[in-house]
Amino acid sequence: MTADKNLPIRLLHDRVLVQLEGSEGERRSSAGIVIPATAAVGKRLAWATAVGVGPNVRSIVSGDRVLFDPDDRSEVELHGRGYVLLRERDVHAVAAERVETDGTGLYL
Repeated sequence: MTADKNLPIRLLHDRVLVQLEGSEGERRSSAGIVIPATAAVGKRLAWATAVGVGPNVRSIVSGDRVLFDPDDRSEVELHGRGYVLLRERDVHAVAAERVETDGTGLYL
């Protein structure tokens, strides 16, 4: 990825660059009911796709789906597209084919 055609970007430390899935507007329930963006809901976590990771990220690779709190995010625009910059510790879960189902997922 590049911020400018001549300037490459490298994420540092434990940073994860993600792209949100879908829009932040209205959404559909599993039953197909349209829920407007103005509907009051409890604290809701969001899924996104990791598009870049820093050198110290241990559990996430590009292409993984990650679950995070949308209130704790930093937004950035690259080539006219919006992304969210997170720290690895702000990611609550990772969904990927390589994730083992028998582990706790906790760091020791």
